[in-house]
Amino acid sequence: MSIHISIDKDVCIGAGQCALTAPGVFTQDDDGFSELLPGREDGGGDPMVREAARACPVGAITVSEA
Repeated sequence: MSIHISIDKDVCIGAGQCALTAPGVFTQDDDGFSELLPGREDGGGDPMVREAARACPVGAITVSEA
């Protein structure tokens, strides 16, 4: 099963919960907003990806089946 992760930059408030929950997949850019680490668009098999999406207080992260 393959997944795809997207971050809605217009919704993200930079809370950082995704980076705290799944630091191997998410980070924060220079402005403090969430972004995926290079090559992690598919989550890299990290079991915490879906939990990181749920932890986002504004629902800016979408995890879908690819």
